[in-house]
Amino acid sequence: MRHLLISTALIALSPAAAQAATTCAKPVAACDHAMPGAMPLLVPGRATTIVVDDGDEPGVRRAARDVVADLKAVGGGQVRLASDTAAGATVIAGTLGHSRLIDALVRAGKLNVGGLAGQWEGYVEQVVDNPMPGVARALVIAGADRRGTIYGLYDVSAKAGVSPWTWWADVPAQRHPTLYLTAGRVADHPVVKYRGIFINDEEPGFGGWARTRFGGVNHLAYEKVFTLLLRSKANFLWPAMWGKSLWEDDPASAPLAQEMGVLLGTSHHEPMQRAQIDWKRQGGGAWDYNRNAPALRAFWRQGIERRGKAEDPVTIGMRGDGDEPMTEGTATDLLQRIVADQRDIIAQVTKRPAAETPQVWALYKEVQDYYDKGMRVPDDVTLLFADDNWGNIRRLPPLGERRAGGAGVYYHFDYVGGPRNYKWLDTNAVPRVWQQMRLASDYGADRLWIVNVGDLKPMEYATSFFLAMAWNPARMDLAAMQAYPTQWATQQFGPAHGPAIGALLTRYGQLASRRKPELIDATTYGVADGGWARVLGEWNALDTEARRIERTLPARSRDAYYELVLHRVEAMTNLHRLYQAVAANRAAASAGDKATAERMAVAARGYFARDAAIRRRYEVETAGGKWPSMMAQTHIGYTGWQQPDSDVMPALATVDKPLPLPAVTPTPTRRIAADSGRPVDGAGIRWQRVAGFTAEGAAMVATPASAPIIERPGGNSPHIVYDLVQDRAGAVTVGVIAAPGLDIRGNGKHRVAVSLDGGAPIMLNLMANETPQHWERSVIENRRVATTTLPAVAAGRHRLTLWLADPDVVVEGLTLEPAPR
Repeated sequence: MRHLLISTALIALSPAAAQAATTCAKPVAACDHAMPGAMPLLVPGRATTIVVDDGDEPGVRRAARDVVADLKAVGGGQVRLASDTAAGATVIAGTLGHSRLIDALVRAGKLNVGGLAGQWEGYVEQVVDNPMPGVARALVIAGADRRGTIYGLYDVSAKAGVSPWTWWADVPAQRHPTLYLTAGRVADHPVVKYRGIFINDEEPGFGGWARTRFGGVNHLAYEKVFTLLLRSKANFLWPAMWGKSLWEDDPASAPLAQEMGVLLGTSHHEPMQRAQIDWKRQGGGAWDYNRNAPALRAFWRQGIERRGKAEDPVTIGMRGDGDEPMTEGTATDLLQRIVADQRDIIAQVTKRPAAETPQVWALYKEVQDYYDKGMRVPDDVTLLFADDNWGNIRRLPPLGERRAGGAGVYYHFDYVGGPRNYKWLDTNAVPRVWQQMRLASDYGADRLWIVNVGDLKPMEYATSFFLAMAWNPARMDLAAMQAYPTQWATQQFGPAHGPAIGALLTRYGQLASRRKPELIDATTYGVADGGWARVLGEWNALDTEARRIERTLPARSRDAYYELVLHRVEAMTNLHRLYQAVAANRAAASAGDKATAERMAVAARGYFARDAAIRRRYEVETAGGKWPSMMAQTHIGYTGWQQPDSDVMPALATVDKPLPLPAVTPTPTRRIAADSGRPVDGAGIRWQRVAGFTAEGAAMVATPASAPIIERPGGNSPHIVYDLVQDRAGAVTVGVIAAPGLDIRGNGKHRVAVSLDGGAPIMLNLMANETPQHWERSVIENRRVATTTLPAVAAGRHRLTLWLADPDVVVEGLTLEPAPR
């Protein structure tokens, strides 16, 4: 009966209270009330003391100082840092072999560090009774290395209610004057060894902001980036690179990274720890190894010498100057000679075998051609595969391949290049990121994950997800991914608001992923067929909900809410209103409706002016003007892949000067939801329904995607059955809509099959006759479509079956329409 009463009580709890009750049942969890075996972390009138040995790493003590400030912000009481337990101890933190306090607890058998020694970035948190004389109970954090200890320390801040984005998005600490930690022990360590971000295409946003705020992209700006990475349990950075050198612009930046524990690399086209601008500044001559090898070798040697004894992974190989191809065609012999010479330099400078220095070969763009044509690098080098710059991984290592250096993925949330730049807003839907990075994990690409985040803001949400998944990809299963929006929003805004804001972010990601804002114009959707009315209606509904939630938040959370949530919704809604008004103006002018054309022209000009006001609110009115230039990326008026110099008001029409409208011929297309059929598992593969994968709804994803290809679908192989009713007899064209994936196995195929009423499956290759133009269309529309015509389909009931062939295909829907005559 007691169990029934407890269950009934839990059901009656509010969502926030239920979440708190669930959390308090976990070991070493933060709760606002005492529980059996729990220890006080924050108690009014009692000092909280964090103890870190003076002999520990400087980065550990720096993190401890941050945690002191964090706990003060949470509890408002006295929190202090000490170097021994004479002043008492609430938290004792240190690194194995570097902290006499931690080592003494291990020797005394009071701290369980089983399996921790030698584990990359691992840490243990344990509530220990009587750890030291005069200390009744304390939380002990032990790291296998300095970053392990740092992650454990920042984990206390996160549990207490301080977001990793506390500085970067002005997220206030969630206040708890009283806080307890439950008893028990937790241990954790990362699966992906190197996890980080690339600040890129950083002008005029990040660069302009840093110059205004800090006087340059210097160590003051990078200190904030480094801290964010460590709070997010990341460890790796490719720094801003266009006309910038972290090493040369401010000599304090690289030593600060070393002190804090952040690993520095250089981008895919900046080998040997040298920034591109380093070469230009020193006037080294031609960036051409055939003509200028001695100068290049000397330049690279300086990079390795400057690296010193850091742990930083070294990018090897070579691309052309300015992120361009090195040569026309594939000069394999030349690139192999370059790699060999670079490794000789590494060995000479470090006075150790080259294999003992971590190295990365980035298979970006045309460099993948070298790999595809058989070029190989030594086994200790990490192969960094890349996406197509639009979030679709191009290639992954062969299944089962075991390399000492492993493999990784370079991914994009921001890009400058064809078919169009996209760098203004976060338009990355988390379910798609999850599906692609799960592919990487399934194929063993788990040594290095790095994502291009552009200006960093406003990519906060997507960046958090990417880094959280990188910590342990298997832990981020479907259920965890679908719970993540609420979890993340709760971390920023508290449990009372987390579910609603999480749902809002999810819906935003679905709508924003339909088409990048830089790719939208007045012709994107139709006026006569109701396309604009439908799409704008969705955005207007989202905007209304975002503003409703804003009114429920406390004033102290409004800046964070604008930066993390409302701005992106408001900005995208306004952009759609602008282009819809332009489209309506042109349609009215073409129809001779002068009054409507003029009214919509006035509305369009108003929305264009509103876009500038939205930017002003972000940069000037939010957080006391903390983010100048951060929203300076242009986004209105693109005519090619590169942006205009400034936003351009779209052309408006008058009755006297109409503008041409796109020809729209409505087709009676019937869309079938991907999840409306009956999934049948088989061949060791099961189907997963991924809700909200697109703006239109769920997708069906096969798992494991690393399963063998099914060359002859049919019988008991995995399929989905859809029941149909055909109104009239005749030929029918069936279309399969899939996510715009690529042939990660390198066979040029991305296939499913369809059959009708038990007929033979018809194979469809979504990449058939692939051309640059086909690829551009797939990323513009964020989908691939393959069709086949079924002749002489009788009226009445039918069974349409979709068969899996390549397990990495993501099915987003099907279409039916009368075949053209």
